[in-house]
Amino acid sequence: MSAPANFDAPPQADTPVLAFLGAGLMARPMVERLLAAGHAVHVWNRSRDKLAPLVERGAVALATPREAAEAADVVLCCLLDAAAVEHVAFGDDGALSGNMGDASLGGGTRARVFVDHSSIRPDATRRLADRARREAGVEWIDAPVSGGIAGAAAGTLAVMCGGDPTAFGRIEPLVRAYAANVTLLGPAGAGQTAKLINQVLVAANIATIAEAVSLARAAGIDAGRLPAALAGGWADSKPLQVFVPRMVDGWDAPIGALSTMLKDVDTAMDLSRQAGSPLPMAALAQQLLRLMAARGHADDDPAVLARLYRPD
Repeated sequence: MSAPANFDAPPQADTPVLAFLGAGLMARPMVERLLAAGHAVHVWNRSRDKLAPLVERGAVALATPREAAEAADVVLCCLLDAAAVEHVAFGDDGALSGNMGDASLGGGTRARVFVDHSSIRPDATRRLADRARREAGVEWIDAPVSGGIAGAAAGTLAVMCGGDPTAFGRIEPLVRAYAANVTLLGPAGAGQTAKLINQVLVAANIATIAEAVSLARAAGIDAGRLPAALAGGWADSKPLQVFVPRMVDGWDAPIGALSTMLKDVDTAMDLSRQAGSPLPMAALAQQLLRLMAARGHADDDPAVLARLYRPD
């Protein structure tokens, strides 16, 4: 079990200075874990008001990504999509903008590693990684995560990485502030590919769980007791334990958006065509997700798939 975050821990002199770009629902607990580990963290977010809780815990808020990165040893980000990542890294006042033109001249950020925790397309990641190396002299590690907000807060995320092994070795101890499992899978784009595989497995699992809940109800057993009954058996899984109660009892707030899962599965299907690797189960899950999105449930929790099988 991970130790609880200690927000009173002061920055340690021998630890790297970090820049973290983004302060959304996933990013905030990641930054909190870094602060608890004693790192000095410079933070930036487009909506500055979201930085206040992090500043209270010791982070330094700066006005632009470039300012946040200038004195950093490592730059990290967790953003919505590839366009946001590219703008924050390379745009006007971007984190790497001070290095642009001739990387050999120095200046800009002193960091030589950029860690992207966003979930974006593998081909976009490869393009950004190549640009970072050529134009800014910076190694790019794609590092999408799985485990949700609760996993980030508990320090139990799974992080799938792609990039240079030496650069990975530099950032792995830092990422372990909020991750229990950090794996390098190959060159740039490998982490994003692994995240798509993760989403294929999760989407197909949730779709099957919705069917199982429907069958339990139709057969007259208490579907809400399935997680306890199946715990430890071959049918057990984290999605089973999380989503059956949400499908049976509903939810107060979504733990993710159906549209986000659909976006990832769509990207996985694009990759499957490029690779010549069929994904028939994922294709079915994709269409079920799209059906529910078309019915107005794009912003709902993916557990909404169970409503496909209700008679009302």
